[in-house]
Amino acid sequence: MIKFSDMDKRIVLKNLNDTEMFGRELAEGLVPGSVVAMTGDLGTGKTTLAKAVAKGLGVKEELSSPTFTVVREYRSGRLPLYHFDVYRVYDPDELFELGFDEYIHGNGVCLIEWADLIEDLLPAERVDVKISFGENEDERTVELKC
Repeated sequence: MIKFSDMDKRIVLKNLNDTEMFGRELAEGLVPGSVVAMTGDLGTGKTTLAKAVAKGLGVKEELSSPTFTVVREYRSGRLPLYHFDVYRVYDPDELFELGFDEYIHGNGVCLIEWADLIEDLLPAERVDVKISFGENEDERTVELKC
Protein backbone atom coordinates (compact mmCIF):
# COMPACT_ATOMS: atom_id res chain seq x y z
CA MET A 1 0.00 0.00 0.00
CA ILE A 2 2.74 2.46 0.89
CA LYS A 3 5.38 3.15 -1.72
CA PHE A 4 8.11 3.70 0.87
CA SER A 5 10.60 0.92 1.26
CA ASP A 6 10.85 -0.48 4.77
CA MET A 7 12.71 2.16 6.69
CA ASP A 8 13.41 3.59 10.08
CA LYS A 9 14.54 7.16 9.88
CA ARG A 10 15.26 9.95 12.34
CA ILE A 11 14.91 13.44 10.92
CA VAL A 12 15.59 16.80 12.55
CA LEU A 13 13.29 19.58 11.35
CA LYS A 14 14.89 22.93 12.17
CA ASN A 15 11.85 25.12 11.51
CA LEU A 16 8.37 25.37 10.03
CA ASN A 17 9.76 25.42 6.50
CA ASP A 18 11.49 22.06 7.10
CA THR A 19 8.24 20.65 8.47
CA GLU A 20 6.34 21.77 5.38
CA MET A 21 8.94 20.27 3.06
CA PHE A 22 8.93 16.99 4.99
CA GLY A 23 5.12 16.84 4.88
CA ARG A 24 5.07 17.40 1.13
CA GLU A 25 7.74 14.72 0.59
CA LEU A 26 5.79 12.32 2.79
CA ALA A 27 2.65 13.02 0.73
CA GLU A 28 4.46 12.10 -2.50
CA GLY A 29 4.91 8.53 -1.27
CA LEU A 30 1.33 8.02 -0.13
CA VAL A 31 -0.98 5.82 -2.19
CA PRO A 32 -4.63 4.77 -1.84
CA GLY A 33 -5.06 2.98 1.49
CA SER A 34 -2.09 4.64 3.20
CA VAL A 35 -2.38 5.17 6.94
CA VAL A 36 -0.15 7.71 8.68
CA ALA A 37 -0.16 7.27 12.46
CA MET A 38 1.09 10.46 14.11
CA THR A 39 2.13 10.62 17.75
CA GLY A 40 3.77 13.22 19.95
CA ASP A 41 3.17 15.45 22.91
CA LEU A 42 0.72 18.34 22.78
CA GLY A 43 2.21 21.18 20.74
CA THR A 44 4.83 19.16 18.86
CA GLY A 45 3.24 19.89 15.49
CA LYS A 46 1.05 16.97 14.51
CA THR A 47 -1.59 19.23 12.98
CA THR A 48 1.09 21.38 11.33
CA LEU A 49 2.54 18.28 9.70
CA ALA A 50 -0.95 17.12 8.69
CA LYS A 51 -1.49 20.47 6.95
CA ALA A 52 1.78 20.04 5.05
CA VAL A 53 0.80 16.51 3.96
CA ALA A 54 -2.57 17.86 2.80
CA LYS A 55 -0.82 20.51 0.70
CA GLY A 56 1.43 17.82 -0.73
CA LEU A 57 -1.65 15.85 -1.74
CA GLY A 58 -3.07 18.94 -3.45
CA VAL A 59 -5.90 19.53 -0.98
CA LYS A 60 -7.38 22.95 -1.76
CA GLU A 61 -9.20 23.56 1.53
CA GLU A 62 -7.46 24.72 4.69
CA LEU A 63 -7.02 21.68 6.91
CA SER A 64 -8.27 22.23 10.45
CA SER A 65 -8.02 20.09 13.53
CA PRO A 66 -10.93 17.65 13.87
CA THR A 67 -10.60 17.51 17.68
CA PHE A 68 -14.33 17.73 18.37
CA THR A 69 -15.57 15.98 15.22
CA VAL A 70 -12.96 13.16 15.26
CA VAL A 71 -12.63 13.06 11.45
CA ARG A 72 -12.71 15.58 8.60
CA GLU A 73 -12.80 14.59 4.95
CA TYR A 74 -11.01 16.41 2.13
CA ARG A 75 -11.63 15.31 -1.46
CA SER A 76 -10.00 18.06 -3.52
CA GLY A 77 -6.51 16.51 -3.71
CA ARG A 78 -5.06 13.70 -5.79
CA LEU A 79 -6.39 11.25 -3.15
CA PRO A 80 -9.20 11.59 -0.62
CA LEU A 81 -7.76 12.63 2.75
CA TYR A 82 -9.31 11.59 6.05
CA HIS A 83 -7.85 13.54 8.96
CA PHE A 84 -8.52 11.98 12.37
CA ASP A 85 -7.88 13.38 15.83
CA VAL A 86 -8.61 10.62 18.33
CA TYR A 87 -7.51 12.52 21.44
CA ARG A 88 -11.07 12.65 22.79
CA VAL A 89 -12.12 9.14 21.77
CA TYR A 90 -12.73 7.20 24.96
CA ASP A 91 -14.40 4.13 23.48
CA PRO A 92 -13.30 2.38 20.27
CA ASP A 93 -16.97 1.87 19.40
CA GLU A 94 -17.13 5.62 18.73
CA LEU A 95 -14.70 5.13 15.85
CA PHE A 96 -16.53 2.14 14.45
CA GLU A 97 -19.80 4.10 14.50
CA LEU A 98 -18.06 6.67 12.28
CA GLY A 99 -17.07 3.96 9.80
CA PHE A 100 -13.43 3.75 10.87
CA ASP A 101 -12.93 0.39 9.12
CA GLU A 102 -14.16 1.82 5.82
CA TYR A 103 -11.79 4.77 6.10
CA ILE A 104 -8.79 2.63 7.06
CA HIS A 105 -9.38 0.05 4.35
CA GLY A 106 -10.60 2.54 1.74
CA ASN A 107 -9.01 4.26 -1.22
CA GLY A 108 -7.91 7.42 0.55
CA VAL A 109 -5.16 8.47 2.93
CA CYS A 110 -5.82 8.40 6.68
CA LEU A 111 -3.84 10.82 8.83
CA ILE A 112 -4.40 9.97 12.48
CA GLU A 113 -3.31 12.31 15.27
CA TRP A 114 -2.78 10.74 18.72
CA ALA A 115 -2.61 7.34 17.02
CA ASP A 116 -0.95 5.78 20.07
CA LEU A 117 -4.34 5.98 21.83
CA ILE A 118 -5.84 3.51 19.32
CA GLU A 119 -2.76 1.51 18.37
CA ASP A 120 -4.62 -1.82 18.66
CA LEU A 121 -7.07 -0.67 15.97
CA LEU A 122 -4.44 0.35 13.41
CA PRO A 123 -3.32 -1.81 10.51
CA ALA A 124 0.16 -3.31 10.70
CA GLU A 125 1.08 -1.75 7.37
CA ARG A 126 1.27 1.96 8.08
CA VAL A 127 3.64 4.90 8.40
CA ASP A 128 4.42 5.76 12.03
CA VAL A 129 5.48 9.36 12.60
CA LYS A 130 6.58 10.25 16.13
CA ILE A 131 7.25 13.96 16.66
CA SER A 132 9.27 15.24 19.62
CA PHE A 133 10.44 18.66 20.72
CA GLY A 134 13.97 19.46 19.58
CA GLU A 135 16.81 21.31 21.21
CA ASN A 136 15.63 24.74 20.02
CA GLU A 137 12.15 26.26 20.24
CA ASP A 138 11.20 25.67 16.58
CA GLU A 139 13.11 22.40 16.17
CA ARG A 140 11.38 19.03 16.04
CA THR A 141 12.70 15.49 15.81
CA VAL A 142 10.72 13.01 13.73
CA GLU A 143 11.07 9.26 14.00
CA LEU A 144 9.66 7.69 10.84
CA LYS A 145 8.88 3.97 10.59
CA CYS A 146 7.41 2.30 7.55
